[in-house]
Amino acid sequence: MSCRSSRLAGFGHAAPARCVGNAEIEMQLGLEVGWIERRTGIRRRHWAGDGETLSGLAAQAAHMALDDAAIAREGIALTLLATSTPDHLLPPSAPLLAHKLGLPNSGAIDLAGACSGFLYALTLADGFVRSQGRAVLVVAANILSRRINPAERASAVLFADAAGAVVLVPEQGQRSGLISADLASDGGGYDLISIPAGGSSKPFSSDANPEEFLMTMRDGREVFSRAVELMTKTSQRALEQAGIGASEIDRFVPHQANARMFDAVSDRLGIDPARVVRTIETYGNSSAATIPLSLSIANSQRRFAPGEKLLLTAAGAGLTGGAVVLGT
Repeated sequence: MSCRSSRLAGFGHAAPARCVGNAEIEMQLGLEVGWIERRTGIRRRHWAGDGETLSGLAAQAAHMALDDAAIAREGIALTLLATSTPDHLLPPSAPLLAHKLGLPNSGAIDLAGACSGFLYALTLADGFVRSQGRAVLVVAANILSRRINPAERASAVLFADAAGAVVLVPEQGQRSGLISADLASDGGGYDLISIPAGGSSKPFSSDANPEEFLMTMRDGREVFSRAVELMTKTSQRALEQAGIGASEIDRFVPHQANARMFDAVSDRLGIDPARVVRTIETYGNSSAATIPLSLSIANSQRRFAPGEKLLLTAAGAGLTGGAVVLGT
């Protein structure tokens, strides 16, 4: 049974207990005190400890979102998990997540969209809710600390572990849920951020260089400029599709890659800095998880009111990115 739109009914987030301050990383890399915060806006981040798993972290955020939505576990028809760090290459982690959550009627699949994975999952979830009239759980989670090359400054200072989740339910209102979306990719930047080995084109071998299985950023400046351009253009197109101006956005929730990056995007769009949701200072960059984590934290601080307009945007490895306008 189809419906007119979806509605964000529940929000959740989680992070590992271990909190890592900048001083620890600056000392390891031989950086002057304050270097990381000046360049990125990050003060600290959370890293998983021994025994913590991606599916376990995702389940913590999902439990919070399901409880916040006050929805029966039987009511979830689909679970989408956006992640770049699944528990295993095979099988996917989403079925295990659905099992841990006790979702007896839910399909489950992983989506590998890097930093923009949550936006793609959200767009697919909205289409499912509209066509099927059934609720969807969207979770984004990453344990990037296990993929960091501690000797590479460009990535070692940024990445973190966290999870965020939302529950989408059917809604008959016309201006709630996903109002517009603009998704984009630029494969010309395919190798700007990568984990070179471990896939089918360069599988594991006993004589492989261990660093090839860790994250590398080939050109940080190029990533910055292309990401700002991608996030700005997709946001402009999403706003145009929605028929609203940037001044009508109540809260801007960008991917928390780098504070200078999303400040540049908000400036280009003409969005008041007071309307920008910021979590990067205390949670760092957890890739796809940053937007749902930010949504959950923003909602816990001041609940989204009916009729609010939200703009979400992200760009990341691939290159892939996009923007979404949501109504609450």
